[in-house]
Amino acid sequence: MNDPKKDLLRKLPSVSALLKADTAIEWLAEHPRGLVTNCLRDASDELRRQIVDDSAGRCGAAHVTADFVLRRAGDLLGQRTSPHIRGAINATGIILHTALGRAVLPGRVVDSMVEELKGCVTLAADRQTGRRSERDNRVEYILTELTGAEAATVVNNNAGATMIALAALGAGREVIVSRGQLIEIGGAFRLPDVMAQSGCRMVEVGTTNRTHLRDYERAVTDDTAILFRAHPSNYRVVGFTKSVELDELVKLGREKNLTVVDDLGAGALIGLERFGLPHEPTMQESVAAGADVVLASGDKLMGASQAGIIVGRRECIERIRKHPLARALRADKMCLMALERTLQLFRDPELLIRENPTYRMLATTQETLQARAEALATAIAAAAPNAVAAAEPGVGYLGSGSLPMEQLPTFLVALTLADVKAQELAHRLRTDEACVFTRIENDQVMLDVRTMTDEQIAPVAAAVARVAP
Repeated sequence: MNDPKKDLLRKLPSVSALLKADTAIEWLAEHPRGLVTNCLRDASDELRRQIVDDSAGRCGAAHVTADFVLRRAGDLLGQRTSPHIRGAINATGIILHTALGRAVLPGRVVDSMVEELKGCVTLAADRQTGRRSERDNRVEYILTELTGAEAATVVNNNAGATMIALAALGAGREVIVSRGQLIEIGGAFRLPDVMAQSGCRMVEVGTTNRTHLRDYERAVTDDTAILFRAHPSNYRVVGFTKSVELDELVKLGREKNLTVVDDLGAGALIGLERFGLPHEPTMQESVAAGADVVLASGDKLMGASQAGIIVGRRECIERIRKHPLARALRADKMCLMALERTLQLFRDPELLIRENPTYRMLATTQETLQARAEALATAIAAAAPNAVAAAEPGVGYLGSGSLPMEQLPTFLVALTLADVKAQELAHRLRTDEACVFTRIENDQVMLDVRTMTDEQIAPVAAAVARVAP
C-alpha cells in the first residue's frame, strides 16, 4: 500500500470519537447504543475499503472526515430502523400484484381492526360458553352462508389448503388429475410436488390439451381416493381442447365412492361478467355442482387477507380440521379478522364495489380513468417542469393468476425525463419516499391510474419532482 493511502487510513476517526459527536448523541437518545455503534463501525469500514480499493486516487482527504462517516452512518441507521414492508403506490396497472401484497384490504376493514388489535381478541374463545373453541369457527358462518357449503375451515394460504386436503383425504392412495391441470404457479408451487409431499400417488390422465371422462373412468382402481380438478388460473390452453366438467366428475365420484376436490385458485364469489370480464367459476357453483371440497385463495378475487379457504361436506372438513397439518398451517388472528370482515361485504354487491378496492378498481369507468390520468399528467407538469407526461389509453391486468389472458382497458401516463433512461427513472420512483411502482413500455415509464386513487395523484407528482434532475 502506498504512503498516501496509509495517511488517509490513519486519519479515519475512531468509533469512540464518532460516538461523542452531537449527531451520534442525538441518535443515542432514540436508538440502542449497540445499533448506533454498529452503523458507525460499518460506515467506517466501508470508507476504509474505498480507500484501499481506490486505484484512481478518487478518494481523497475530503472524504476522510467525521462528517462524511456520520452521513453514511445516518443512511445505514435509517435503513435499519425503517420497516422493510411499507406502503407503496401501485401504478403498474396490475390489480392483484403479488409483489405488492396482492389484494388491497378494504379501508373500513382495516380501520375496524386497528383499535381491537391493541388488546385481546376473541380468536378462539366462545363468548356464550366462555370456553375455548376452534378459531375457524369465527369465519365458518360467513363462508357457509356465502357459498352454500355445509362446513368451512381456513389455513394460511391456498397452497396449504391443497396440501392438507390431499393429505387428509387421500394420503397413501391415488389421486386422479388431468395432465392439462398439472399447474405450476408463482413461488414454485407445482401440483405434482404438492401431491408427493401430501403422501398421495398422483395418477395423470388424458393429454395436455384434451381429457375425456373415459380417461378418468379407466384410471379408477380400488386404491383411488380422489378425483382432483385444478383451475388453470395462470394460463390457458386454446384451440383443439377438451376438459371434463365438474358435474361429470361429481357423478363419477358418486358412482365410484370417490371424493371430488375442486381447486378454484382465485376464489370468485360473484360473477365477473358485470365488469366486462369472462365468467370465472365461483365457489357457489362448485358447491352446487356437488364437489365434496372446494379450495380457493383469500387474497385474490375475495380481496381479503392471504388465506386458504376450504369449504365442502362436513365430514370432509372435519377430517381436514383433525389432520396434524392443521396446526402447522393455521391462520393467525389478523388474517381471520380481515377475512371475516371483508367477506361480510359480499352480502351487498353495491357495498362490495364501493368498499372493496379490488372490485372498486374493476368497476372504475373509462371516463373516470381518463380524467384521473389527465389530472396526473397536469400535476406532474406543474411539479416537475423537466418531465414530459402525457395521458394515453392502454391496458392493465387483474394479476396473480386471475384471468391471465384478459386485458383491462385503462388510461396511462407516459413519463419521460431527458437524459434519464426508463429503467433508471423507474428505480428512482421506487426508491423515493413515496415508493411508486410503475411499468416500462417502449422505453417509457408508464403510470397506470386504474390501480391508483385520486388521493395518490399529488404524492406521485411530488415524487416525480424529487427524482427529476
